[in-house]
Amino acid sequence: MTTSDTPIAHVSVSHRTPRTVDLAGTAWPLYKLEAVAVGLLVFVAVLAVTETAQVAVLTAAAVAVVVWWVRRLFPDAPPE
Repeated sequence: MTTSDTPIAHVSVSHRTPRTVDLAGTAWPLYKLEAVAVGLLVFVAVLAVTETAQVAVLTAAAVAVVVWWVRRLFPDAPPE
């Protein structure tokens, strides 16, 4: 097996605390609520178009996961 000892440059990710929303006494990160909202909207839209629950659920879950990770890794730019 071949290995490489070349160091890999680390990607710097902003370490600011995410914006939160107080929901039922618990501080929820805004990116999580955005992912759930987008997933719900995609679910309803795909269900209306395809009339198939399986396709709607899988599509909405995939979109929600993508939104969740993208918003978590790339938060809003700091104000200028």
